[in-house]
Amino acid sequence: MQERRRKVLKAGFGACAAAAAAVAAPAIAQGKRELKMVLGWPRNSPGNGTAIERFAQNVTKATDGRITFRIYGANELVPVLGMFDAVSKGAVDVANSTGYYWTGKSKAYNFFSTVPFGMLPMEHFAWLTYGGGQKLWDELNAPHDLKSLPLSQTGAQMGGWYRKEVKGLADLKGLKARYPGFGGEILKTLGATPVLMPLGEVFPALQSGALDAAELATPWFDMGFGLYKVAKFYYSPGFHEPGHTLELMFNKKVWDSLSPSDQTLITIAAHAELMHSEAEVLANDPEALDQLTGKYGVQLRTFPDDVLRAMQKAAAEIIPAAVAEDPMAKKVYESYASFQKKVQPRGILMPGAVWRMRSL
Repeated sequence: MQERRRKVLKAGFGACAAAAAAVAAPAIAQGKRELKMVLGWPRNSPGNGTAIERFAQNVTKATDGRITFRIYGANELVPVLGMFDAVSKGAVDVANSTGYYWTGKSKAYNFFSTVPFGMLPMEHFAWLTYGGGQKLWDELNAPHDLKSLPLSQTGAQMGGWYRKEVKGLADLKGLKARYPGFGGEILKTLGATPVLMPLGEVFPALQSGALDAAELATPWFDMGFGLYKVAKFYYSPGFHEPGHTLELMFNKKVWDSLSPSDQTLITIAAHAELMHSEAEVLANDPEALDQLTGKYGVQLRTFPDDVLRAMQKAAAEIIPAAVAEDPMAKKVYESYASFQKKVQPRGILMPGAVWRMRSL
């Protein structure tokens, strides 16, 4: 009898365990999230593309596979310039792009990516994290049902690729140039025609003559797009992008559906990638620059001083005027400009002085 009772109890416990497993398995499956992500550039492109892939892998590893991303490159799922609306409406969960693509929504978005003669990368991150920038970003995004985080950073950029040499202001007149945001508006005041164009379309446009000039980013990034084949003059400095913060833009309902711990983990992973991505660019640019100049015959040029002075004068007029009629944009601009003014003396006193010292 006791033996029979043990068998019955054993069978009962086995059934309970099986039932528990049957309940637990769906619960674990339901706890997994695959987020649909669209990019503003081709997958695995140097810099921008490698950064987002690394971020996605790190989040998946850190969550033991609970959060994964299905990533679509530029224009694979939605047009690059349509990503804002796609995420806002919930057609996709998240995008990796740049704020100045959304300047048609509000000029304020420029300040969360880059502005001409603006802050360097670490200055910009300091504004976002300690100067009130992230709070303003959240406020700007709220009506669009979005949540954005800084994700990666190109560092200070080159000034762009030109089919013909720029020896003075007269050489800018009539040029069709791919420069987004305020950079394009500055060139417009100097006689050029700015064109807003996704990265993947730049090479054929330069090749066909639809563009005369185009900015992309840094030597390593740019070499991957092959612009050296169709434009031989490579200019610095990057007046339009002294640093470029790229964003991780979530649909707000998707973001709010994540647990506080997962939100924190994603934020930390994004901030870590901001540092990692700039380090990756810095490590790869020297070799790329050697190849561009030594192997492919690219000629490095610096914008003439009169051109840079005219650009800076134009920026000082254009940017305040552009935000004057938009209270939110003006609020963001004033915060950004105030923080830049605050940290600039330190930049000259310490990092700037080190660069000068090393050049002696």
